[in-house]
Amino acid sequence: WLTSDNMHHQWLLLAACFWVIFMFMVASKFITLTFKDPDGYGAKQEPLILTAVTKLEEVHVPEEKHWPEEFQPTGKAFSGNLIRQPLVHMERLELLRNVCRDTALRNLSHTAVSKFVLDRIFVCDKHKILFCQTPKVGNTQWKKVLIVLNGAFSSIEEIPENIVHDHEKNGLPRLSSFSDSEIKKRLNLYFKFLIVRDPFERLISAFKDKFVHNPRFEPWYRHEIAPGIIRKYRKNRTETKGLQFEDFVRYLGDPNHRWLDVQFGDHIIHWVTYVELCAPCEITYSVIGHHETLEDDAPYILKAAGIDHLVSYPTIPPGITVYNKTKVERYFSGISKRDIRRLYARFEGDFKLFGYREPDFLLN
Repeated sequence: WLTSDNMHHQWLLLAACFWVIFMFMVASKFITLTFKDPDGYGAKQEPLILTAVTKLEEVHVPEEKHWPEEFQPTGKAFSGNLIRQPLVHMERLELLRNVCRDTALRNLSHTAVSKFVLDRIFVCDKHKILFCQTPKVGNTQWKKVLIVLNGAFSSIEEIPENIVHDHEKNGLPRLSSFSDSEIKKRLNLYFKFLIVRDPFERLISAFKDKFVHNPRFEPWYRHEIAPGIIRKYRKNRTETKGLQFEDFVRYLGDPNHRWLDVQFGDHIIHWVTYVELCAPCEITYSVIGHHETLEDDAPYILKAAGIDHLVSYPTIPPGITVYNKTKVERYFSGISKRDIRRLYARFEGDFKLFGYREPDFLLN
């Protein structure tokens, strides 16, 4: 009986060791790094602005109908969010496909796969990943993730802030830097993702970041772009205050906004539509993340891309991604319904493609 008792204790000790190891592995999975910048992670195309790469206009990636087994809701002992994630992302892709097929929205949902689009897509050849940049939705942090994966730096905390957006030094090539055949191959074979956000809240974020706070000291927004918008769209020319959100909305909603866009160049990426940036109806993306659910979407994207064991998305401060309905209503409260409707008409494709509701203040 002594032998039996010793074996029993040994088994208990072994079980306890396995339990400690398992808990350590689970805990380590969710260790991430803290980041500082809470908001830095914010019509038919005309060849005048976007020169189409004609050989790429018909590129379509085969739809991914069969999902890897680990992304299927198997009913295992995972949290509810982890079980729902695959279904949420499949529903987003299905909605996108349905809206892309809607001929009534074609002018708002389709665009050429132009150099402008290819300039927005960053490449990680080592892990076969393409990331389309949509400013004001956490892109700085995703670029850091890809910079580490590409091997330019060994960890996210080592990347200097001034290097992240310096594409000569960060080791992050754009898709436009490859030949046509190499571009087609990557579009067909690589894991592709983008992040979106409520379109109106993103415009507010872009306005605050570029024309109010301007934390990265980009003087051309205040000293060149803002005066150009004011001269064209401010009704009361005697006012001397800086660019107001009302001026910004009037410019964005103007059907003839493109003549100013040409002057502003690539700086318009902070407020043009997701359609113009990433061509979501022409390029078959693997995953569409939402800023509002980034806490769940970021780990899912890393897992779906097969890189979750190599890098983590930096910690997101509590509440930073939550849609702020009160803020949006406050910014639009002093703007005429006519100007808001014109703005919505331009961004309607983004609202419909990615499942965002038309604002209540437009319905009242």
